[in-house]
Amino acid sequence: MKYIIFLLAVLVSYSNAQTFSIKGNVTTSSGAVRYASVTYVDNSDTSKRYSTLTDTLGNYQIEIVTSVKSGNNNLPSKFELEQNYPNPFSNTTEIPYNLKSQSVAQVTIYDILGRVVRRFSAEPQTAGLHGIIWNGRNNFGAIAAPGVYFYRLQVNGESLVKKMVFGIGGNTLLISTSNAALINSTGIQKTAEINLQGGNYTVLIDNSADTYPGIIPQQFASVEIQSDTTLNYTVSLPNQDIVYLDSTQQIIRGFGAANIVQWRPDMTAGEIQTAFGNGPGQLGFSILRLRIPPDSTSFKLNVNTGKAAYSLGVELIATPWTPPAWMKSNNSTIGGALDTSAYAAYAAHLKAFADTMMNNGAPLYAVSVQNEPDAHVNYESCFWNATQFLNFMRYNASSVGYPVFMPESESFIQQLSDSTLNDTAAESHVAFIGGHIYGVSPSSYPLAESKGKELWMTEHLTTTTDSANSWSTNPVYEWPAAFPVAKEINDCMNAGMSAYVWWYIVRFYGPIDENGKVTKRGYIMSQFSKFIRPGSYKIKCDSAPQRNVYITSYIDSSSSKVVLVAINMSSSTVYQAFSIENGAMLSFTPYTTTAEKNCLQGNNVMVSNSSFTYTLEPSSITTFVSN
Repeated sequence: MKYIIFLLAVLVSYSNAQTFSIKGNVTTSSGAVRYASVTYVDNSDTSKRYSTLTDTLGNYQIEIVTSVKSGNNNLPSKFELEQNYPNPFSNTTEIPYNLKSQSVAQVTIYDILGRVVRRFSAEPQTAGLHGIIWNGRNNFGAIAAPGVYFYRLQVNGESLVKKMVFGIGGNTLLISTSNAALINSTGIQKTAEINLQGGNYTVLIDNSADTYPGIIPQQFASVEIQSDTTLNYTVSLPNQDIVYLDSTQQIIRGFGAANIVQWRPDMTAGEIQTAFGNGPGQLGFSILRLRIPPDSTSFKLNVNTGKAAYSLGVELIATPWTPPAWMKSNNSTIGGALDTSAYAAYAAHLKAFADTMMNNGAPLYAVSVQNEPDAHVNYESCFWNATQFLNFMRYNASSVGYPVFMPESESFIQQLSDSTLNDTAAESHVAFIGGHIYGVSPSSYPLAESKGKELWMTEHLTTTTDSANSWSTNPVYEWPAAFPVAKEINDCMNAGMSAYVWWYIVRFYGPIDENGKVTKRGYIMSQFSKFIRPGSYKIKCDSAPQRNVYITSYIDSSSSKVVLVAINMSSSTVYQAFSIENGAMLSFTPYTTTAEKNCLQGNNVMVSNSSFTYTLEPSSITTFVSN
């Protein structure tokens, strides 16, 4: 049998090491917590920490070292009390002691509550080594209950006390033996009167790598410990987000932004790679929006970037801000409306642009009818109403020769496309419904959904008040303006959108700044675009499992990888549990963007019983990719 022996420490006011055995369990409202971390921190010296893990039943046992003090400054000089042997024991044990002179000695055994279990008769004994055998029975001959007991040797009004464990055999339990403590001869009323000087502790219950179920770390302050004892703790479960792998929603076409040649410099080769590549430090965009100029001689200005992006697997969409002036009611590229007599010519104009791109290695995924037909602005524009859209889609859209989308309203005004969707002939020519979300929150479009039409958010930008050089000075300054983009994309996905397209792709308030560096907005967008690849499907989950936490989930149709995107909008750490229904994953790899981090990969999070718990950093977006 192996023992841990603590050496005697003699101080001015005599004290010596004492070990208390603490056991108990950790549970939640739903049952035991296995492999939870349990730590006792001595409040008198916080460098003293005693830690263990709960077992599969949520039970723990830990030994903490405190002190025992006497009411006098000196140990008895006339006798000595030795540690019993064996200890622990399951049958019998010997309690040895040494008398320096002839004395009347009495040995008494107490339980953990200070009650007398067995008292051996006092009688005169000669000087020298003596001992008694205890067979684990009380004064009435009954077997005592397994547990911790104290034995006291009393000689001429002075006493020494030691601890022993009965009912546990073998050598697997490590018992710490302590030196004797001097007490008075008035007897033991309860354990505390043995003068065991316990301590005040803070108890920390936390997750380990294997804790199940994951818990909210909890602290229990001012826990007084005066003896071996049992302390049970009840902790809280974090709010759980349930992901339903068998409940698919809309298809995801991708994420991207606009490159508007003539209004901004064309993208460089490096910027193209940063935007559409998917390696480290790249954004993984899969959609590029282009402008259809009113002047056909400028069509080819879009070819270089369009062709390079297309070669990287990017889908190209194109939008006109205005028809050629000669086709309009006011003969101007600003305002006015498309003349009814020019509908066919306008369809041919759109086709010519698409043909140019196709013939130069940059085929378009779809062509828009008009950018923001409801916007009153002083730049290129054209007004359209619902009837005009209906007529163009019914009679002229097919002449474009490429998929056509509409109406790209400034504020996703559904009335502009309702009549088109309700007309069988016109609706058949609608590739998808596109729109912008200036001044509005993303919302679903039941009519479009009933017609099998995808929804694309094809333009938006948030505040541009952050300075152009904020990234180069301190990215934290840019964060407050950038972070809301995370929630906006989340809301678009929850509204049933299949795509999210930002405004300028290269601009200080865009995903890439004028120096070719990825901005905070870019890294936030990449939390979606790098991992939710085209052809993935959004799947059902609890979108707001707790306050200030927003989650969307996706599954890749080709690889079956599951992607979870969790946003913590609060300024505090949040503990979030995830439960995966109808699927089996070994682990998830997290990637996090905060004011200080840029899509930084973290350590794999293991999945146990289809669940895992993760600590979401304050003001953060974290993407989890299944393994």
